[in-house]
Amino acid sequence: MHHFINYLCIFYVLMVLLGAFCVRKAVKYKIFTYLYYTASAFFFFYFLYFWNESFAGVWDQHRQFSFGLFLSWLLFVTLISIFFMGETLVRLFCAPFRTKKEKVIPSRRRFVSLIGMGVAAIPFAGMIYGMLWGRYNYRVVKHTLYFDDLPEAFDGYRVVHISDIHSGSFDNTEKVQYGIDMINAQQGDVIFFTGDLVNNKAEEMRPWIAHFKQLHAKDGVYSVLGNHDYGDYVQWDSPDEKAKNLEKLKQIHQQLGFCLLNNESVFLSRGKQRIAVVGVENWGQGFVKKGNLKQALSQVDKKDFKILLSHDPTHWQYEVLKDPNFIHLTLSGHTHGMQFGIEIPGVIKWSPAGWRYKYWGGVYKEKDRYINVNRGFGYLAFPGRVGMPPEITVIELKKKTKEALSSEGK
Repeated sequence: MHHFINYLCIFYVLMVLLGAFCVRKAVKYKIFTYLYYTASAFFFFYFLYFWNESFAGVWDQHRQFSFGLFLSWLLFVTLISIFFMGETLVRLFCAPFRTKKEKVIPSRRRFVSLIGMGVAAIPFAGMIYGMLWGRYNYRVVKHTLYFDDLPEAFDGYRVVHISDIHSGSFDNTEKVQYGIDMINAQQGDVIFFTGDLVNNKAEEMRPWIAHFKQLHAKDGVYSVLGNHDYGDYVQWDSPDEKAKNLEKLKQIHQQLGFCLLNNESVFLSRGKQRIAVVGVENWGQGFVKKGNLKQALSQVDKKDFKILLSHDPTHWQYEVLKDPNFIHLTLSGHTHGMQFGIEIPGVIKWSPAGWRYKYWGGVYKEKDRYINVNRGFGYLAFPGRVGMPPEITVIELKKKTKEALSSEGK
């Protein structure tokens, strides 16, 4: 990881130096060039101050904020550097074809440099907005899903799905409480939480227990573990200390009133009818694989309507879709939608998360089975969200009838 940071810092310095040429061409007054260098130096050393040998993988609020500023400015200087290099390459390419009378017009170079700075300022402003306001700008996303074999007693059943709380990143009690109140306001029949309660350590959740303990639904709150809950991304003094941390985290789930499902299942009943809630430990492509779907389904009949809680959507892609047991709905998180993207319903749905994950946000359907990938309640590393708000998902389960199909078509 430190090698990566070293390369990142070298790249940063290179982009800052290239970007300086663009700034000089765009702005006549030298004071702006000095301000550019001052800002670049501040973001650089502010980041390095928190990123040192004692970092140990712990993303506290100060480190995340310094990283966010560093990353935002890096994007800005990279974009203006690209404009400068592009304009230079075009000028060099055209040089052999230019007559002796033709000269390079400084005003044109200045115009291109100004355009570059203007374009670069847009994502920079967006990232600053995402850090200051976007990370707590909770939104409710609603879906209605139809099933042939949904028990009639559960027709209209409301599932509230949240994921990736990452409590170690929070720094605003009022905003977090607002999000919790928004979850409860959905009046779900059940709440499902699909992992990553903390960034690394169980103690990160201590200040927030009283708040998240307020979550309530008619049929309770059910949860599973995510990859960050195992403490794999922080240095421990011993394996025993790491194991004790996981046990503390499991106890915190109990204190919160969450029913933690570790490769096991429970049933929700309405009269004589029931649906199975199946929960597995984390199983992720490239991450810890402790999820045991066979064990989790051992007490479930093939005819039961099944909802699976599995943190990482790659589990659905590589295991669940191939499993002989028909799992109707899988709920996942993990991707955060990369906390950055552009989504306009019916027009565009894009995030860098799509480069890594086939299923990264929202509802997908394959082989008559559904998965919902929640974009996360919290945030990690970059302390903001740009075009990818923290999400509370509400899924209404409907029995597929002629009337329901007509409504679905509309």
